[in-house]
Amino acid sequence: MSLFLTTTGHRQPPLPMSRSEMLARGWDAVDVVLVSGDAYVDHPSFANGLLARLLEAAGFRVAVLAQPDWRTCEPWREFGRPRLFFGVSAGNMDSMINHYTANRKVRNDDAYSPDGQIGRRPDRATLAYCQRSREAFPGVPVVAGGVEASLRRIAHYDYWSDTVRRSILLDAKADLVGFGMGERTLLEIARALAAGKSVRDLRGLRGVAYRLGASEPPPADDDTLELPPFEAVAADPLAFCEMTRIAHLETNPHNARRLVQRHGREAVVVNPPALPLEQDEMDEVYGLPFTRRPHPSYGAARIPAFEVVENSVQIMRGCFGGCTFCSITAHEGRIIQSRSQESIITEIKLLAQQPGFKGTVSDIGGPTANMYQMRCTRPEVEAKCRRLSCVHPTVCKLLGTDHGPLKEVMREARSVPGVKRVLVASGVRMDLARKDPEYLQELAAHHVGGHLKVAPEHVDPEVLRLMKKPSANDYVEFDREFQAASRRVGKKQYTVPYFIASHPGSDVEEMIELAVFLKQNSYKPDQVQDFIPSPFDIAACMYHTGLDPMTKQPVKVTKGLKNRRMQRAMLQFFKPENWFEVRRALEQAGRQDLIGNGCDCLIPDRPPKEALDRKRREATQAFTEATSGDHIRGGKRAKPRTGSKQARPRKTIGYRPKR
Repeated sequence: MSLFLTTTGHRQPPLPMSRSEMLARGWDAVDVVLVSGDAYVDHPSFANGLLARLLEAAGFRVAVLAQPDWRTCEPWREFGRPRLFFGVSAGNMDSMINHYTANRKVRNDDAYSPDGQIGRRPDRATLAYCQRSREAFPGVPVVAGGVEASLRRIAHYDYWSDTVRRSILLDAKADLVGFGMGERTLLEIARALAAGKSVRDLRGLRGVAYRLGASEPPPADDDTLELPPFEAVAADPLAFCEMTRIAHLETNPHNARRLVQRHGREAVVVNPPALPLEQDEMDEVYGLPFTRRPHPSYGAARIPAFEVVENSVQIMRGCFGGCTFCSITAHEGRIIQSRSQESIITEIKLLAQQPGFKGTVSDIGGPTANMYQMRCTRPEVEAKCRRLSCVHPTVCKLLGTDHGPLKEVMREARSVPGVKRVLVASGVRMDLARKDPEYLQELAAHHVGGHLKVAPEHVDPEVLRLMKKPSANDYVEFDREFQAASRRVGKKQYTVPYFIASHPGSDVEEMIELAVFLKQNSYKPDQVQDFIPSPFDIAACMYHTGLDPMTKQPVKVTKGLKNRRMQRAMLQFFKPENWFEVRRALEQAGRQDLIGNGCDCLIPDRPPKEALDRKRREATQAFTEATSGDHIRGGKRAKPRTGSKQARPRKTIGYRPKR
C-alpha cells in the first residue's frame, strides 16, 4: 500500500518560507500553507518538515509559515490565498508547556526557536494562528493539528488557568481538528479538497474532530457514544472522570467508537482515530527527500531541539506503556508502527554521507528504544482489546516481546561504513529489556556512551500503580544486570534514572520513602521532573478531581508551590542548598530520625553554608520583587506602595517575550 503519488530518493531543497522562494519555484500560488509555532527544520523529527515533504510527495504545492508574528494577519498573506487550506499547529509541543515551567514561571528559552529565543509564538498558539488564518483569507478552510490541538479536542483541564476549558474546536473555530499522527489524515483532507469536496464532506474521515452548530443534530447510532456535556464536566469531578474514562477506552483505532460532547447548544464530534501506518508506509514517510537541516534562512542561528536529533534515526513510533502522565500513547497510539530494517539502514547510510557527520549516530529509537516491531501476537484480539497498557500491571501474555529484529538492526547499523558508534539515547523499557539478556549485553557493549536513560519514576507501590509503572524492584534488578553486563565488556557504565515529583498519589511521606530508597541504593539523580498535568492525560484528571477516573477512588494530590518545592527537594536531598526544604518535609512528616549524622540520615542536623547562601539570595529576590511591583500573586500583579513611581501598571500582552 502506498500513501503517495510521487517519490524521489534524492534530497530536494526545502519548501518555501517566503514569497520570493515561492516565485523562484515558478509557482504563482500554493495549495497548502502549513503554519507552525516551531522553526522550520527539514528533518523527520520535526512535524512541519515531515508533513511538508509528505504533501510535496503527493503532488501539492506547499509553503511553510514558521513562527509568524501573530499580532497581525499580514504574514498569513505572504503566499497569497492558498488553494486548499491552512494547516495550523502550535508545534512539536503544547505551547503552554513550551512557555511555562511546572511552577508556572516563564521558561528562559525555547528549544524549537532560532538560538533558543523566547517570544516567537504566543500562548495557546493554535487559537491565535487559526484566528489569523481566517482573518487573512475568509472562506479558506482551517485545519488544526499537532499535540496541542490533538490533546484538547474535547473538554479538558487546563493547568495554567486552573480551569476546565471547552474543546479547542470551539475556541479556535477551526473547520477540522486532525488528532494523533497526521500523515494519513492530512493526505485524505488534501486530496478530498483538491477533488472539489467541501469541508462538510470530510466529516466522515477517521482521525478528525469537528464542531456542530446549534441547528445540526449530532450522530446517534450504535457506533456513537455521548460524553458528559461540557457544563457537567466543568462543575462535577465525577462527570469529568467519566469523560476521561470513556475517551481513553475509545483510543484503539480498530474498535473505537465515535464520541459526541455537547457544549451548550453546540456539539463536538470526535471520529475514531486514523489507522496506524503499515511498514511500507512508514518506510515511505521516512524515506522522503529531507535535507535534514534547518531552513537556510536561519543562517548560523542554532536551533537547540535540532541539535539533539540531528544525527538520530527514528525506527518506530507509538507506545503501549500507557503511562498515565505521558501523552505519547494518547497522541501516537498504543500500536507500535515500525520501519523495515532496509529503510533504517538506508537512512543511516545517507546520514553517514551528510557534511559534518563525525561518525556517531546519536540515537536509534523512538518513544521507547526497545519496542521495535513488538505487536500483539493475536491480531484478532488486538482488534477488540481496550486495555490501556500492554505491560501493566503485568506484561500481557499475548504481547510479542522478541528483541531479535531490534538486535539485527543494531548490528547492521554499527557496521555501516563511516559510522563509528550507534548510541541508544531513547529511554529503555526495563521490564522488556530484562526478558532478553542478550539484548542487554549488546546494549552495554556497543550502544551506551557511559549512561543509559531509564524511567522508574517512583518507588511507592500506590504511586506506581497510578502511573502504570512497574515496581521499584524492577529498576534495582535492571540496574544490577546492566552494570554486570557492562563489567563483562570491560566498561564502567551507569543508568540515569528519571523520577517525578508531585505526581498524583505522591505526598511528602511517599517522597521521603523515595529519598530513603535513593540513599540506600546510592543513587543521586541529576535531573528531576516536576509533574505537569497535560491536557487529556489520565494523571491530569487525577490532579484536577482528586479521583482515579478508572475506579472513582480518591487520590492524594499535591498542589501549591510550597509543597511542590518540598517534593522536588526530596529527590535531591543530597544537595546542600536543599537542606531547609528537606528539613521542613521531614519535620512535617515526623521523620526527625532522618536528620543527623548517622549513616541512614538524609541531611545533617545543621545547615551547610550553601543552604544559608541560597536562603539569603531568595530573601533578597523576594524583597526586590515585593518593592518593584513586578511579581504575581494569585494571578494578579501586586499593587505597589501608595505614592510609588511604580503606581502606573505596566502594559502586558499575554506571553512576555523579553522577560
